[in-house]
Amino acid sequence: MVWPLFIIFILLFLALDLGVFNKNPHIISSKEAGIWTAIWVTLSIAFSGVIYWLYLNSYLDNPNQLKPIAASVKFLTGYLIELSLSADNIFVIAIIFSSFKIAQKHQHRVLFWGIIGAIVFRGIMIYFGVLLIQKIDWITYLFGTFLLFTAIKMFFKKEEEDFNPKDSKVYKIIGKIIPVTHHRDNEHFIIKENNKSYATPLLVALLVIEVMDVVFATDSVPAILAITSDPFLVFSSNIFAILGLRSMYFFLANMLQKFSYLEYSLIAILFFVGIKMILIHFYKFPEWISLSFIAIALATGVHISLKLAKNESN
Repeated sequence: MVWPLFIIFILLFLALDLGVFNKNPHIISSKEAGIWTAIWVTLSIAFSGVIYWLYLNSYLDNPNQLKPIAASVKFLTGYLIELSLSADNIFVIAIIFSSFKIAQKHQHRVLFWGIIGAIVFRGIMIYFGVLLIQKIDWITYLFGTFLLFTAIKMFFKKEEEDFNPKDSKVYKIIGKIIPVTHHRDNEHFIIKENNKSYATPLLVALLVIEVMDVVFATDSVPAILAITSDPFLVFSSNIFAILGLRSMYFFLANMLQKFSYLEYSLIAILFFVGIKMILIHFYKFPEWISLSFIAIALATGVHISLKLAKNESN
């Protein structure tokens, strides 16, 4: 019953979110976003206690024979990985909204449906990722090598390589399927003009965000699979990170430039989990080492970013 209850919890929250908390479109203030970010972080940490209880009482299948404390630590480690890798996602979302000139009061609606799509796509990718790891031993070497390649590519990426949503293939494909209007006066994804349907900038932004999330998931899903292949731990940590992403976006959107050195933290994390996945059949890192490394990498990136940003402003 754990899986159905967890999915019901997600659906219940999403229904309350759109039907109660954000029934009327409005601009999400930094204070409101900060409160929701704190709520989601607190819920995620508290859920690690639920994980401990579930595995202590054997309420879930435990294919890897994890002890309760190990399961809790793996959940928190996976959650931190997903949260940290969301930093680039937040930056891209900001670019997409700016490019299509999406009004702030409508951004929440776009992200709401974007998160539903992300949950579905992540669930599919996690299912097949876990299946591959369980069926094919050497796939871990492939995933690990891919993460190392991604880390090296990020390190040598040129700063002038800017992402322009209007140059993306998905934008061009949408234009071929359905005409795109530039009207931004309402919160609808599709409108009718002269008995003809048009996609609004909201729909275009939503679809581009969905595609970009799939692209980012090709990094984050293998990264968390380096921590554990337990389906429930991988899925639940992903979901909590995704559900908290929206409030984190509104909280950090105006401060992204201050965290410019966080990119190097993400590179270090990807490099670490890549090495861990390659060595998984030869040496297993203790769980506290993984959790500590990721936490220290993130804290160091935030500290250096804020310190240098403060020095530049003086």
